[in-house]
Amino acid sequence: MNDPVRTPKPAVLQMIDVGRHFVQGEKDISILDGASFSLQAGETVALVAPSGTGKSTLLHLAGLLERPDEGDVIIAGEACGQLSDDRRTAIRRSEIGFVYQFHHLLPEFTALENIMMPQLISGLSKADAKERAEQLLDYMRIGHRGAHRPSELSGGEQQRVAIARAVANAPLLLLADEPTGNLDPETAGYVFEALDALVRQSGLSTVIATHNHDLASLMDRRVTLHDGKVVEV
Repeated sequence: MNDPVRTPKPAVLQMIDVGRHFVQGEKDISILDGASFSLQAGETVALVAPSGTGKSTLLHLAGLLERPDEGDVIIAGEACGQLSDDRRTAIRRSEIGFVYQFHHLLPEFTALENIMMPQLISGLSKADAKERAEQLLDYMRIGHRGAHRPSELSGGEQQRVAIARAVANAPLLLLADEPTGNLDPETAGYVFEALDALVRQSGLSTVIATHNHDLASLMDRRVTLHDGKVVEV
């Protein structure tokens, strides 16, 4: 008996001939011009490029925070370029996690509550959200800091809470923009180690923009931006 034919799973993220342009005075500035990129399930990719080349723009487009001027962004097989704002928001909420250079934690809430928040917004019960938040804090080795507010945490602790919050809803895709950029080298290495372990254990597909070539070398692939296009390194 022949084995059934297996249909390959779609890439978690596809960017197809994406363009993004801005008008500055009388100039039309192209940030991305025919950029194409694909990310498979469980794959980790470092985006290494100089400042001003469009790294953040690429991540904003991939995360459906901006719309491309040309081309399309496809998340888990669904073309998103022409979707309604409500549908794009729903995809961001359920399928995409974000980590930024600054933690953006809500200052009036504890570390535990910050991680619970996106789960509660998605409809999870308070008890289940609390249990998952505690598990993530333990995994990031800061379970003992759950009752502390962001101002009472170190920079590395704040960023680990931000990472835990980003994956609280078990997204398919994690996008990180210089997640260790504000940290000293030793702390940055520790935070990246925790992030990498979490990504590998959970099978997340991940794109991390970073200037740190040592950290980038630990990932499955490295890409850069050249003349508005994504290029393998």
